[in-house]
Amino acid sequence: MRRSFSNRGAWGLAFLSLVPGFLRGQPAAAPCDRCAVWNTPQAPFRVYGDTYYVGPHGVSCILIASDRGLVLIDGALPESVPQIVANIRSLGFRIEDVKLILNSHAHFDHAGGIAELQRLSGAEVVVSQWSAGVMTKSGVSRGDPQFGSIRPIARVARVRTLRDGESFGVGQLVLTAHSTPGHTPGGTSWTWQSCERGRCLDMVYADSLTPVSASGFKFSESREYPGALADFEKSFGFLSAVRCDILLTPHPESSGLWDRLDGRRRGVVPDPMIGLSDPSQCRQLADRSRELLRKRIATETGR
Repeated sequence: MRRSFSNRGAWGLAFLSLVPGFLRGQPAAAPCDRCAVWNTPQAPFRVYGDTYYVGPHGVSCILIASDRGLVLIDGALPESVPQIVANIRSLGFRIEDVKLILNSHAHFDHAGGIAELQRLSGAEVVVSQWSAGVMTKSGVSRGDPQFGSIRPIARVARVRTLRDGESFGVGQLVLTAHSTPGHTPGGTSWTWQSCERGRCLDMVYADSLTPVSASGFKFSESREYPGALADFEKSFGFLSAVRCDILLTPHPESSGLWDRLDGRRRGVVPDPMIGLSDPSQCRQLADRSRELLRKRIATETGR
């Protein structure tokens, strides 16, 4: 089923960031020593066709333009919002024309700016059912492996939930949601096509699949998240099979984005931003993530 929104409406373990916790009953967390680095300014640029990077240097925010409005994937940090808005404007677009805001997972470094971006744009926010509960109620969930070590996100006023495999449209643009849990129970990856001079490529925004947690959490035996290992395997399966011409990720270094962009600027041929010369890039990401999980489980079980 496809929903249409044509009107304004309603690699690595460095991903762990420890910041003060504000929820009653949540243990206090250490300062966020990565936030300033993540929020380093980044000039926006075209990835391919109607897909653009508009986030700060350390955490992705992707803009996709259609004939009827704009789509954003992820909202970066709360303090990233002015930069995101300015980047959108510098590309000749307007924040007010964002019709749809999507999310990979409900952590403050990828969803922290969504509430304010929704307020500025009036856009519809669409997320997984689990993430919707985090965004509208608690700000962070006890079922999250990082509960107790991350700060909650600002509550989002209006959220619509998605189903695995459901598609959403803005004009002629169609994006499809793929449930990829593990990093969080509500993790979601997104696929769409972008075209340039008659050549259409399969774009994948693959959610984080690193086994990062607060101290004391065990992926191998968690009462709060008992299905974690099965969820990871489901997500590895998706990444190993999906059509993947251009890979993007919530932390851009996980997909080698800056190396690829540097190669493009140096005139490397073929364009290293495009994975057609290496169509296995999503599968390779799955393999790296699977190995990280294997090592993590070994530390938990001693095997």
